[in-house]
Amino acid sequence: MGKKAIVVGATSGIGCALTRLMLSHGYTVGAMGRRIDLLDALRIETSDKLLVRKVDVLSAEKAMETMESLIDEMDGVDIVVISAGTGFINPQLEWSKESETITTNVLGFSAVANVAFNHFIQQRRGCLVGISSIAALRGSGDSSAYNASKAFVSNYLEGLRLNVLKKRLPVTVMDVRPGFVDTAMAQGDGLFWVASPEKAAVQILGAIQHKKNHLYVTKRWRFIAWLMKSLPESIYKRL
Repeated sequence: MGKKAIVVGATSGIGCALTRLMLSHGYTVGAMGRRIDLLDALRIETSDKLLVRKVDVLSAEKAMETMESLIDEMDGVDIVVISAGTGFINPQLEWSKESETITTNVLGFSAVANVAFNHFIQQRRGCLVGISSIAALRGSGDSSAYNASKAFVSNYLEGLRLNVLKKRLPVTVMDVRPGFVDTAMAQGDGLFWVASPEKAAVQILGAIQHKKNHLYVTKRWRFIAWLMKSLPESIYKRL
């Protein structure tokens, strides 16, 4: 695998930790996110191998243009990680929160994934990584839009993987499904098996280097995934 990567959503959480880790491994990294001040501070702190761009995937077309421009400036990239996302505990279905979640996690994700995927097809190699969630596996009464949007992310990535298979190209499309990670996205009481963003980043980079198609973070969440998929709705709805 090459040494040039773009991380979308690099201002905090898994995206920031993965950016730091890649830089420490000698990668040149293009970091994209809404809070340019945090990205500028990260660049000053870490490395001149870090390029930063302000982007908000809520503005899908503009985000696509920014991604294309950064890829051109970097003379192509080997890896794109899409870590940008949002979600709310929203049992009242407040529409502003539902709309922001769907626009960010579905439209925004698809927009930047489209640019990255087409770049890799044209380049005839590369690795696209989407950060989905264990929440993709089932619906939720408290976070309906979030769980549904992450199901879209995982399904979309599977579609891209099948697209690559038909083209017989060495392009990896990886679906990362974290459980609970210690970020602003981890909301609610009674959280368990909470991993640090740094631990998540190590496992994700390892999976990238081994060209994996799927990853649960941490790996023990694979058991929970099996359990969630196996439970009949009559039992699941009581949890």
